Amino acid sequence: MIRFNPQTVEMIKRFKRIRRGYYSFLLLTVLIIISLSAELIVNSRALVVRYNGRYYFPTYGAIIPGEKLGLKYEYETDYRDLKEKFENEPGDNFVILPPIPYNPLETELKEGQYPPLSPSFSDRHFLGTDKTGRDVASRLIYGFRISIFFSLILLFFNYLIGVTAGCLMGYIGGKFDLFAQRIVEIWNNIPALYAIIIISSILIPNFFSLLGIMIFYGWIGITWYMRTATYKEREREYVLAARALGAGTPRIIISHILPNTLSVIITFIPFSVAEGITSLTALDYLGFGLPAPTPSWGELLAEASEYNINAPWIGISVIASMIAILMMVTFIGEAVRESFDPKLYTTYE
Repeated sequence: MIRFNPQTVEMIKRFKRIRRGYYSFLLLTVLIIISLSAELIVNSRALVVRYNGRYYFPTYGAIIPGEKLGLKYEYETDYRDLKEKFENEPGDNFVILPPIPYNPLETELKEGQYPPLSPSFSDRHFLGTDKTGRDVASRLIYGFRISIFFSLILLFFNYLIGVTAGCLMGYIGGKFDLFAQRIVEIWNNIPALYAIIIISSILIPNFFSLLGIMIFYGWIGITWYMRTATYKEREREYVLAARALGAGTPRIIISHILPNTLSVIITFIPFSVAEGITSLTALDYLGFGLPAPTPSWGELLAEASEYNINAPWIGISVIASMIAILMMVTFIGEAVRESFDPKLYTTYE
């Protein structure tokens, strides 16, 4: 059983008392969990199919050809047509579709109508379609999943590199610190956004290559904070005592300095997540992010600027989603910063 020390317990209690930050954390966690199972909510494949007494679960399974379910073609089954067919036939065959029966890459065109199509509850296009006939709600949900996990992975590697470099610079000091500072300063003077745009214009990026490019430039910010915090902590009595007892540099940093600088790391995490989301959205908006037709909030924003009069539902949907997510992340960051403020639990002599 995990047991926290009394100070950590008090920090968690204080975080819970900050209502908007606590409830934002719960809501964002629920949204992330839902996004992991987005195929059960937004998908062109059926959840359950019953045909001639046999059950099929196509959502996470292999492609089921139409002829296997009584249709006259060999490619993948169109489950919306299959549902309509079963409803018009006698028998106990049925199809259960997700609430939004469209995948984010699927184009639906209607005779006599040209996309973008306005929201329609009868067609289950709850937020309408974009300029190519793809469902906006499905692209929003899958775009959120890509954005949030992109930012979380980016956060992990940026902090892994930045915290490690900052702790070594602050603890070792001397010539190593001076040399490392010059390298970080040179690195920091490179305009990261322009460099990413140039690289992305030469090489068509995918999820992991774009992530690698942004990690290459994104670790610098936390390095300075960790260097300063470590430089201050290394002169504390507990570090001097550990050094006198023969503890090595890795053990002192990991077991003593890092736990006492945790408030610095935790405070910046929510804002780093927000920065990752906005950076990916901005790159996608400019056309230098993830390649089409990847679901993307930035691509939807670009379409919204193009169809702001004829299709206002695109802009309203994506802007409202971004505002909601960034507000939640900001509220979480404020609550974490206040609850983990070390000055609240310090006694000065």
